[in-house]
Amino acid sequence: MCLWMGTVFATSVFAQEEEESEKLSFKEHLFTGGNVTASFFNGTTILGASPLLGYKFANWVDGGIVINFTYASRRDVREFDDKLKQSIYGGGIFTRLYPVNFLFIQGQFEHNFTKQSYRPSTSNYLPYKATVDANSFLLGAGYTQGRGPGSNTFYYLSILFDVIKNRDSPYVDLVYNDLTGEYKVRTVPVIRAGINIGLFEGRNRR
Repeated sequence: MCLWMGTVFATSVFAQEEEESEKLSFKEHLFTGGNVTASFFNGTTILGASPLLGYKFANWVDGGIVINFTYASRRDVREFDDKLKQSIYGGGIFTRLYPVNFLFIQGQFEHNFTKQSYRPSTSNYLPYKATVDANSFLLGAGYTQGRGPGSNTFYYLSILFDVIKNRDSPYVDLVYNDLTGEYKVRTVPVIRAGINIGLFEGRNRR
């Protein structure tokens, strides 16, 4: 009996939250914000910023578009103490699923362009400059603080991994094998902290 009543209560609360979400105007579902990126791993540094524009489809799912600008630096790419600098710009789309209010699962597809500058430490290799582009699919999870039913304003922290692992992706680490002359591609953790801000949240409420 208690289990049945608990199930009915939980279902009722979920339905009420969805009904409140549906009553919001189109504008009240919109949010903006962004995040910063910081990743330090095995001689690799990634720093960047990504403003976004999103839409809350329901209390348990939202999505939108994002624009990226990132600076990356890697050492020991081909030989000890060499350096590869990268300026990355691009954009993509994202979706977040919320099994509970304070936790989410995120998938984000991006296409980024990378300007590269390589500086060797010896005369064994030649310096070069180039521009490449690559697709990335970031998958991971995150934690929110301040998120509640009907609200688009909250802070979040997430950790993501590029599951495509394209060698030209800004979210991978390249390890050079002197014996084979080939690179091994390893994905690195991408830590993102940011804020969602409801653009018109509560303006039409009494």
